[in-house]
Amino acid sequence: MSYRDLATRPVLTWALVTVGARAPVAMAPLAIVLMVRDRPGGYTLGAVLAAAYVVGEIVGAPVLGMRLSAERARPHLAAGLAGGALGFAGLGLAHAAHPVVLGACAFLAGGAPAATSGGLRAMLAALVPERAVTQAVSAESTLIFGIWSVAPAVTTCLALGVDAYLPMLLAAALMAAAVAGLWALPVGWRADTADRGGESMRRALWRAWPVYVTGAAGISLLALAELVLPALLEQRGIGIGWAGPLLAGFSAGSAVGAFAYGLRSWPGRLRAQSLVLLLAVSGCVVLVALAPGAVWLAVFLVLAGILQAGAMLTRNLLLRQVLPPSALAAGYSVMYAAVGAGYAVTGSLSGTLLRWVSPSTAILAGVGVTVLLTVIGAVREPRAAESGAAESGVTVPPGASPRPAATGTGRAGGPEGAPVDGRGDTEGAL
Repeated sequence: MSYRDLATRPVLTWALVTVGARAPVAMAPLAIVLMVRDRPGGYTLGAVLAAAYVVGEIVGAPVLGMRLSAERARPHLAAGLAGGALGFAGLGLAHAAHPVVLGACAFLAGGAPAATSGGLRAMLAALVPERAVTQAVSAESTLIFGIWSVAPAVTTCLALGVDAYLPMLLAAALMAAAVAGLWALPVGWRADTADRGGESMRRALWRAWPVYVTGAAGISLLALAELVLPALLEQRGIGIGWAGPLLAGFSAGSAVGAFAYGLRSWPGRLRAQSLVLLLAVSGCVVLVALAPGAVWLAVFLVLAGILQAGAMLTRNLLLRQVLPPSALAAGYSVMYAAVGAGYAVTGSLSGTLLRWVSPSTAILAGVGVTVLLTVIGAVREPRAAESGAAESGVTVPPGASPRPAATGTGRAGGPEGAPVDGRGDTEGAL
């Protein structure tokens, strides 16, 4: 129950590779818009290119994630990152090209490395002792939130202060560096010994659909906070310049929440924690919609960020209960696609509603949809877990962890066993 287990050379190397792989993702949407904004119809073109990038992520994550081999993940991850580097380089070097060319590059930049997030998360779990997996996932979330806090500022400074296409070249260089860094990490991680096959993999991923639904529900709250905030500020008579600091506070709160979650064990099982946290975040977003001034907006957004981090962590940890080790990387990739789809759908819904209703009403409507998805996922999750245990031939007592114990040891740092059920210990949160 300590972050000291993460202070190893392999984990530090993993963190550097993650920065190179994930910083371009955080930079991409804003960098695309800033790159083409001076062209005719620049903002419209930027929105279309950003959409092509997101579609690439949504398509690439599940397709490539299902083909990711646990035992030899490194070549797959390297190929994906190399493709992403080529896509970003194409956007930067051919920034004046026809929009179709730019769209193809954006799709490649989003789709090729889309399975990297899930692969790196699964690799991190194999680099640490089983008792430290919660801390590892918490540290990963803290690192990602930190990247997302810094990336927009770096992108803006480079695009407006130096050259509009420079962020794309930086993104390409970072991904290329991540490819080189992969060779300092293990080639893969130990999966379950049973040969599950392609059909079994698809069944395992389908069984986890309630987790994906609640994951999409959680990210939809983030979409509401980010995309409707400028309009809400105008409705409240608050300067739109507050949007940046307020969202920075949300990200900072998320980083704090992710770190705090790994400091100790928390009461209740993961499903209960997730449900409570998602409903609490929904309540915070409702308060954001009703807040009368910038100070209260800041308070509720920071609180929402803290709780949102815990909700996201419980989603990722719950996948470790529902899926076998061989399907974890694919499961994380499908989750990545699901949350991207949830963000896109919520953004489109809120944008459409803003034509007819006030920003605060649009937020409340979005929260209603989120709560509905949360309840649907929460009701079905226990059945999905029991189905997974039944397929594995394991008898699960009521409320116990459905994942069977693994045999053998994992690579580089500890046993690749199942989460240990319990009340009040770190493994009980897994």
